[in-house]
Amino acid sequence: MANPFASVSNFVGSEALKIGEGIKDTIVGGVKQRVTDFVADTGFGKALRALNLLPGAMPQGISFTDGSWGSNNELDWRVRLSVPSQMAGSPLISPLSETNGMVFPYTPQVMLQHRASYQSITPVHTNYPYFAYQNSEVSSMSIMGDFLIENAKEGEYWIAVVHYLRSVTKMAYGRTSNQGSPPPVVRLNGYGDYVFKNVPVIITEFTVELSPQTDYIQVGLGPNGSWVPVRSNISVTCQPIYSRRQTTQFSLDAFVRGDYVINGKGFI
Repeated sequence: MANPFASVSNFVGSEALKIGEGIKDTIVGGVKQRVTDFVADTGFGKALRALNLLPGAMPQGISFTDGSWGSNNELDWRVRLSVPSQMAGSPLISPLSETNGMVFPYTPQVMLQHRASYQSITPVHTNYPYFAYQNSEVSSMSIMGDFLIENAKEGEYWIAVVHYLRSVTKMAYGRTSNQGSPPPVVRLNGYGDYVFKNVPVIITEFTVELSPQTDYIQVGLGPNGSWVPVRSNISVTCQPIYSRRQTTQFSLDAFVRGDYVINGKGFI
């Protein structure tokens, strides 16, 4: 049988082998010791992980600071849904103010569909039907993104997102201000000027995954606290919507030139 310590020597070099001598002593002495404890105590695992790193890949003398949901970059192109002014004062939704709306922290999957409808006209004794144009429409959009929670601050943001989606899918019913108003229109932004720029949308549906296969952490919100999943997927279905006055003033020539991006009408 080949000597396992010689193989390690050939793989990591003679200097790293000195670290591995602790493994040999453990085997010879018959002492039961968890491999994970040995790796942590000796740094053997760290030496192995550093073998194939490029020069400069291990930072030296760098002090790390806490991450932030916000962005000081004016060219922030993350997918974002705005918060209606009447909801901005909510303490549960207030974490969204740091990102100027609900932001998907990781690049989401966006499904966008446009449609032009034609009616098929099939006269008798013809080989090919005729098609009469009816209308065009922008279908509902589906936005699906992951939320990874590592600390209480991110957990509070997750709760704010869920509470925001619950709120924007409800009408002003009962004893409330603006009684009788439908769910609000919000603005969708993402990926720069000529993708989604101030697109008016209504949230028609959302789905939040609470999987039993993930861990949950406690967040200090509420008298007894709240627990959020460390990983979940949130899916939002939104429908672009425009007023009748806006559509009657629509110009295809201006749309083709890209003018509606400049004037902020949000046509897509």
